[in-house]
Amino acid sequence: MPADPLDSAPPGAPSPPEPRPGHGPVEVRRSTRRRRTVSAYRDAGRTVVLIPARMSAADEERWVARMLDRLAAQESRRTPVDGELARRAARLSEQYLEGRARPASVRWVTNQHTRWGSCTPAEGSIRLSHRLQGMPEYVLDYVLLHELAHLLVPGHGSAFWRLLETYPRTERARGFLEGVASAGRLPQARPPGDG
Repeated sequence: MPADPLDSAPPGAPSPPEPRPGHGPVEVRRSTRRRRTVSAYRDAGRTVVLIPARMSAADEERWVARMLDRLAAQESRRTPVDGELARRAARLSEQYLEGRARPASVRWVTNQHTRWGSCTPAEGSIRLSHRLQGMPEYVLDYVLLHELAHLLVPGHGSAFWRLLETYPRTERARGFLEGVASAGRLPQARPPGDG
């Protein structure tokens, strides 16, 4: 009996994203131009794995698992844990806010898709979007300092911005974040070498 045409994709077509425990959806793209190399990257909450078109299903499974492990290892080396965020916040408060901003908690969250960070002054809690993970340190420091300043001044008035004037990379970090936000609104381009 022939295979159901709806269940198969033409050769070289990307496979639909497949959820993987702890990794989110994974999309495997086969390329006839790719001979031996395998690569992977994160894109909009999913992982894309690029493999040679001739790779067997067993090799594909093995390589996908290997690439997910590699990406997770790279991200864990780049991502401070919550305890490190609290120490970083304390250092930034001392250096730029005379130690006056003392958060009760500082943590990463995955539910902030339109903001880089948030602060609840009444609780003393600061939450940073997981989207900051892997960005340059001066950008992370700026967002953290921005939220620390909200512990002292709730709004975005002139008193608030005067607190941030002490951080020398404020404008550069804001420009970086604006660029990331703008790029997120552009149509998704195919990565170079994908075929």
